[in-house]
Amino acid sequence: MCECQNKLKNQIGGTLKFFKSLDVNKYATKKTIAQGLLDVALLTANASQLKYVLQVGEKHEFYTLMLTLIIVSIILQGTAAFLALIVSILASRGDDNLTVVTWILHHISLAFVTGALFCDVIKMNFGLDPAVPYNDNTTFKKGEL
Repeated sequence: MCECQNKLKNQIGGTLKFFKSLDVNKYATKKTIAQGLLDVALLTANASQLKYVLQVGEKHEFYTLMLTLIIVSIILQGTAAFLALIVSILASRGDDNLTVVTWILHHISLAFVTGALFCDVIKMNFGLDPAVPYNDNTTFKKGEL
């Protein structure tokens, strides 16, 4: 064998050892923790937006819409978290009779998360505060623009 083939064989062998040492349970645990932290961050952002909209009050152009979307999003997130907790408790029991119930609850939880995402996308399109305030009294002289 030439030197190139030996190097390639060592590299491939090292890669295979890496994948053999990859623990699927450890990966799944880290993924679940990361997802939970992102859910907490989204809930915190919604709470902050709710505070802002309540402070601005009726002066906000889309006050009712924003308030409704934020509250619906928070309720959907809370309900999805509660259902995920129930699903994990039922799945840990290992009872085959509960498999269908667990599957249905999991998909309902997924629908709630999708609904919260939909509310957040609509909410972000209306924006919380304009980047450039709109002013009708602005007049420009020739060459200023």
